[in-house]
Amino acid sequence: MSIVLDASIWVSASIPADAHHHSTRSWLAGLSARVTLVSPALGLVETAGAVSRRTGSPTLARQIVAAIEQLPNVIIVIPDAELWTLSIESAAGRRLRGSDAMYVALAHALRLPLATWDADQRKKAAPHVRVITPAPASP
Repeated sequence: MSIVLDASIWVSASIPADAHHHSTRSWLAGLSARVTLVSPALGLVETAGAVSRRTGSPTLARQIVAAIEQLPNVIIVIPDAELWTLSIESAAGRRLRGSDAMYVALAHALRLPLATWDADQRKKAAPHVRVITPAPASP
């Protein structure tokens, strides 16, 4: 099984003060090592920026991204022309922010569920991809 993870999941898991931190950490810990976590490369950029802004620590942001990259069950997808085209269509057709469109397009292209805490992304993606919110009982 595989799941596309929005940056909101990585950020929530990384920042103890985040409202969803405990739910996210429990959910991730409960996933089997056989579950592949997929993220576009843009997700690492978003995670670094969000962690740095929220914590005031560029060093912590870099450490978290490095830790994500080293997880054995994580695949980072570098967008090709096809994924860019799908992302543009998602952004235009679903009125999504650019980065949100990338996650939706990736989940759609790979026929995988998308895990996110972003309410707007969940609402606009749901008709086209299966959207989940981390909870200990999820996949």
